[in-house]
Amino acid sequence: METLARLFGFDAFEAEGKIRFRMRGQRPVATITLDTLVAASREAEDLELTRAQETELPLALKWRLMARDEEFAGITVEARRITVDTARISAEQLPIASTSGAAERGVRRALFEAWVGREKASFTLPPSRLALDPADVILLDHDNRLIEFSLTSITDGAGRRVEARRSDRALYDLAPGSDRGATSGAKAVYGPPLVALMNLPQLSEDFPDWQPYAAAHAAPWYGTAAVWRSASTDGFAVLTTISRPGWFGTLAFPFYAGPTNRFDRGNELWVDMIAGQFASVGDAAVFSGTNWLAIETAPDLWEIVGFATASLQSPGRWRLTRLLRGLLGTEDAIANPATAGARVVMLDGGVKPLPIGSADYGAAWNWRIGASSKPAGDPANLAVTFAPSARGLRPWRPCHAKRINLPGGDIALSWTRRTRAFTGDNWALTEVPLSEAAEGYEIDILNGAAVVRTVSGLATPVFTYTAAMQAADFGAPVSGPLSVRVAQTGALGRGAILDITL
Repeated sequence: METLARLFGFDAFEAEGKIRFRMRGQRPVATITLDTLVAASREAEDLELTRAQETELPLALKWRLMARDEEFAGITVEARRITVDTARISAEQLPIASTSGAAERGVRRALFEAWVGREKASFTLPPSRLALDPADVILLDHDNRLIEFSLTSITDGAGRRVEARRSDRALYDLAPGSDRGATSGAKAVYGPPLVALMNLPQLSEDFPDWQPYAAAHAAPWYGTAAVWRSASTDGFAVLTTISRPGWFGTLAFPFYAGPTNRFDRGNELWVDMIAGQFASVGDAAVFSGTNWLAIETAPDLWEIVGFATASLQSPGRWRLTRLLRGLLGTEDAIANPATAGARVVMLDGGVKPLPIGSADYGAAWNWRIGASSKPAGDPANLAVTFAPSARGLRPWRPCHAKRINLPGGDIALSWTRRTRAFTGDNWALTEVPLSEAAEGYEIDILNGAAVVRTVSGLATPVFTYTAAMQAADFGAPVSGPLSVRVAQTGALGRGAILDITL
């Protein structure tokens, strides 16, 4: 909203319980004289006028925005004062598409607004002036002059405290600049996009946990990419659209396994990015989901990694450190190592859930991804087969496995379940919520690489491995280390497996 208001010159304000919009440059609706003002206090002046110094104002204002054409190329427009005592240059990035003519008019108006609006007024009106709203223009009678002011804010109390800035209707009658036309003589030609269809854990509670995710990137960007789907080779229907290009890259070097549930300070993550820029953030921001990316460590297996520190080493190559590994239950995707060249996708607004139904996972579908302005059969679209697996429904790997040797040779095994529910992050809870329809576990007892016993249907995170069972499985009680695999069960069977020796 602020970007639109900046470009087109309008104000938004609340009046009578509604949000209203009004173009600037309106005619004055009232004349305010000094004898109609109310004293805010005994010490305060009835009218306060302030004027900013020239050195605080910009000599020139530059806007960088997108051209409203098929390529969405970047354009820069500039407005400049000539005879002023300042050297400041202001530059702004506006995430909006516009014609160059409208942008040039907007940047000239914004620069003149900054200079005209350097004069500000503060005064208090009586409650009888209730009809005045923010964004109204008034004439202030001061020193035998009628000066235009635009009301910027009104605070109601015993009186109506008003803040206003100088205004001039002539600023809003500027002629548009000249349109520069297309940025190139040729029409944009779109090729197949770079696409990642990913079976990931649930990234937000705003979306169902069974849905997979998609990201797409193309240069030039389409403006909007479409995702079509069909169970056969024809009859494709649009499933969703992607309005923001994804940030893609690859591992520059092998990425080795590291610790989970704490910062990995030993490994460095080096990535070559095709598009996108990183920035360092604080630990709390990483915990909250900022600077998370997915690394495809094996086909359709993604580890989610967070990073706090980012440094650019060369064009497109980034060194990421202070890492959080195996986030959202993806410890099973940690490779040793993930090979150089593995795909990397930034988990930001460019990654969108695919809105499939709860009965649509588990089967392979045919997909088409490309410019939304083209049909599904356009040869420039990417054609791919992808099977949603409802990764978000899989229980996470248990933790804190313990072994206690009991009298008589029995062994008591216990572990702690984890939850994939986002409410599980609430530290006030004594027990994290159960994300499955019923609590259940399976455990494998191993002798080397061979599974000698599988126990299913456990309703609690404990199991007593009796001496009789040990004799049947090993021929004698187990006095040394015992290898086990433990998994919580859910709608799709076993979840991630805890493989541990106790």
